[in-house]
Amino acid sequence: MNPTYRRILKDVANGKVSIEEAEKLIDQTLLAEVNELAKLDVGREARKGIPEVVYGEDKSVGEIHRIISKSLEACDKVIVSRLTKDKIKKLKQLLNDKPLRLSEKAGVLVVKSSEGKVVKTGGRVGILTAGTSDLKVAEEAKVMAEEMGCEVYLEADVGVAGVHRLIPALKHMLDRQVDVIVVVAGREGALPSVVAGLVSIPVIGVPTSSSYGFGEKGLAALMAMLQSCSLGIGVVNIDNGIGGGALAALIANNVAAARSSK
Repeated sequence: MNPTYRRILKDVANGKVSIEEAEKLIDQTLLAEVNELAKLDVGREARKGIPEVVYGEDKSVGEIHRIISKSLEACDKVIVSRLTKDKIKKLKQLLNDKPLRLSEKAGVLVVKSSEGKVVKTGGRVGILTAGTSDLKVAEEAKVMAEEMGCEVYLEADVGVAGVHRLIPALKHMLDRQVDVIVVVAGREGALPSVVAGLVSIPVIGVPTSSSYGFGEKGLAALMAMLQSCSLGIGVVNIDNGIGGGALAALIANNVAAARSSK
């Protein structure tokens, strides 16, 4: 739970503030401003289960650091995506007093307000990649889903160029009874269609820009996934591992909640 909300609820329980005052305090925490740089949705995780994510590609190290510092006043953690190795190095120096989780391959840094394990939801997410070139985007999805409490199972390099590789990987996912499968693929983007034709659970297609020539930069993969004749596929934007991981975790966490209520 958001630490600010926890403190407010404790104050209500101890009689320090009224319910009406608590409502006002909670409303005030839903939006924080970092001077005029950013308006932060610090209540997002409490509201819908998705942590605050900062897109780091077009921001300076100083701007990112200010946003993180402000966010952690109200949030348990902040996820920063699309970071270069140089930005990661500088941010690690600035944030050396904070618990950090780093995926250098994905360019993702998770900054936490305190030590502590992610609370497991019981949701289970499978991730498949067509090739090793798709691993960067797959790692984004993996970090996102894990930070939302899911168990994540990743199998790489099982694309249709050697379709025999897919069956053992898919069996691994189904043996673990995953609730949803994220399929990350570039080039012609055929893998999500094949997977969706074989399983009875939702498939999320994540096209990647690992392609060239006609249909370059992921356009062919995106169009193929959108045109898929296999039903049961949802598609996010090119290279959007964060979005694919968040959507998968929402599905898995809701399935897990329904499982536990039986």
